[in-house]
Amino acid sequence: MTGGSRSGTPDRRTILGTSGPTDSTGPPALPSITLSAPPTHRDLPGPLPRARPGWGPPYGGGRRERNLGGVSGRKVLVTGASRGIGRAVAAAFAGQGDRVAVHHRDSPDLAEQARAALPGEGHVVVQADIADPEQVRRMVDEAAAALGGIDVLVNNAGVFLHHPLTEVSYEQWQDAWRRTLAVNLLGAANAAWCAVRHMPRGGRIINVSSRGAFRGEPEAPAYGASKAGMNAFGQSLAIALAPHGIAVGTVAPGFVETDMTNEHLKAPRGDAIRAQSPFGRVARAEEIAAAVLYLASPEAEWATGTIIDLNGASHLRT
Repeated sequence: MTGGSRSGTPDRRTILGTSGPTDSTGPPALPSITLSAPPTHRDLPGPLPRARPGWGPPYGGGRRERNLGGVSGRKVLVTGASRGIGRAVAAAFAGQGDRVAVHHRDSPDLAEQARAALPGEGHVVVQADIADPEQVRRMVDEAAAALGGIDVLVNNAGVFLHHPLTEVSYEQWQDAWRRTLAVNLLGAANAAWCAVRHMPRGGRIINVSSRGAFRGEPEAPAYGASKAGMNAFGQSLAIALAPHGIAVGTVAPGFVETDMTNEHLKAPRGDAIRAQSPFGRVARAEEIAAAVLYLASPEAEWATGTIIDLNGASHLRT
């Protein structure tokens, strides 16, 4: 349930994952920035190049080898990748020949285990508290330096704080909202801003949202609001970055089986959780990863701006 799969999840204090007009000459220039970065870093003194028809040259020098995920040899940053959905996403990209930066906040051992288990070579571990803008900037720059750029960013890291309005103090209420929005929404936005500075034409940003954005989270309203904001943020970026050849997609999982949810699925409440879907089960993290892999592929460029529901028909929207 990390990152994007809270609806129907148990009572836990914290769950970690884990526009202005343009003229006819091209997209507006992004502001220049001055950072200590490798030669591959994009300081953006002017506008990114406009996309030409099709997806153009391979991602960041990646090989033109088509497969289910698109091309191999890309550089991928996955936040909240030490466990759960994020770990499955990292494994899916590595399995098709991509190099992955495994992000964690405070789980270095788990992150290293996740990195070591990835097929292939060149994978790295990076650390940051996603709620801290400067740590996010440093982490993204470190990932880009180690990988030689960033072709794909997966915004998966997230927190869930239990804060029912009628059961918490005003101070607890404020703290829950501040922390949840700082990680789930602002952290993802900051990671995207930083990653785009390293991202070539053909790049991808994939956000891991939640069905809670649509059906509500009565015990964690800040979580539902943060994921609804992520959906709008992703669609706004899809429009803003399309002229630069960068596509943005979002997945919205329901309840997902991970090492952090197994104990609750085995409890008496587990049957009710599984019954939310007519399939009588919950999602596997690998199923979420497969959808992320598709949205990151060249073939999914025309799906930019989409939000894919991954909840086994447990919540249908029209």
